[in-house]
Amino acid sequence: MVRIDATYDGDLRCTATHEPSGGKLITDAPVDNMGKGESFSPTDLLATSMLTCVMTIVAIRADSKEIDVAGMTGSVEKTMAASPRRVAKLEVVVNLPSGISMEDRAWLITEGCNCPVCVSVSESMEVDVTFQ
Repeated sequence: MVRIDATYDGDLRCTATHEPSGGKLITDAPVDNMGKGESFSPTDLLATSMLTCVMTIVAIRADSKEIDVAGMTGSVEKTMAASPRRVAKLEVVVNLPSGISMEDRAWLITEGCNCPVCVSVSESMEVDVTFQ
């Protein structure tokens, strides 16, 4: 179990602290929802969690078979729904380095798409994961 504590700082900003490491992050409400948009919004963090979880699982699995994924990159685009306000869609793109065999590539894609965040999100949210 991991504990994260948060403080409301005012002006629609929160500071969260990761208890085990002491690491901190700031969230702001987005501009289209009365905020300043000066940092990640809570829904931006959901999108970021999806992308980085897929990439982390790919790296863990690659390491177990000594597959080099150094230089892997990715991006995520988040689409919001208006009513109720929620994340409607995440479009995740992961760029695997060249030189990985087709067999290893297929296995890494399957593993990445079964990351803990992917299997935890609501089925009402569309998730499109593309590997290039």
